[in-house]
Amino acid sequence: MRVPIVLVHGLRTSGSMWRPQLDALRAQGRTVVAPDLPGHGHRRGEEGFTLEAAVETVREAIDEVGGRALVVGLSLGGFVSIATAAIYPERVAGLVAASCSARPVNALAHMYRIPTVLLERLPDKGLAVNERFHRLMLDAAGAEAVLDGGLAMEAARGVIDAISDMDVLGFLGSYPGTVWLINGTRDHFRIHEKLFLNACVDGRLLAVPRAGHMVNLDQPEVFTKIVADAADAVTARIIEPREEPRSPAS
Repeated sequence: MRVPIVLVHGLRTSGSMWRPQLDALRAQGRTVVAPDLPGHGHRRGEEGFTLEAAVETVREAIDEVGGRALVVGLSLGGFVSIATAAIYPERVAGLVAASCSARPVNALAHMYRIPTVLLERLPDKGLAVNERFHRLMLDAAGAEAVLDGGLAMEAARGVIDAISDMDVLGFLGSYPGTVWLINGTRDHFRIHEKLFLNACVDGRLLAVPRAGHMVNLDQPEVFTKIVADAADAVTARIIEPREEPRSPAS
């Protein structure tokens, strides 16, 4: 039986951003789910985003598909998935952490607080600006996948505050399973990728050409294949029969 897959979305977006992967992986007969994190998608309006609540959302999704899964996260979803793997290693059969190879320390987080504060001053909290950005940076299908789930502009500040003091390298180092670190070659969030790789007990680092931060939508076929290959690798390790110990010679 193939290992199920849980896809975890990025900041402001929702599970709908995984539409290309959901369609393609389900067409292969795989079990795949993409939950909405607190304050995002159908859960917009929930206040007080916390890393703990986000991790529990992923844990619940894993339990819904059988109790063990390959967890795939992008950007915010990558940080949440790393934390989930560290806290619930027995449930995370393997981890794909995309577009999140930058330590979310206070200095870096401060760079994102400034535009967030400026956007919050706009009547629509910057919704129109973000919609135009996605339509400019992605093809039509990719932009619709993101926008169909809505953009939770109001969630940004709380998420940044919740993630800024996360010990992401410590979390990576405490997870014993295989980690695939995936970054687009044009992504500004890959500045610490070698530190991330070195922190992994069993890590792989892959750069996707002609892709930016939304690597799953910039190169959907390539990204889907990476996820499928990772799921197959994890499945093979789980079902591989163990060699029975030999009985002592009489």
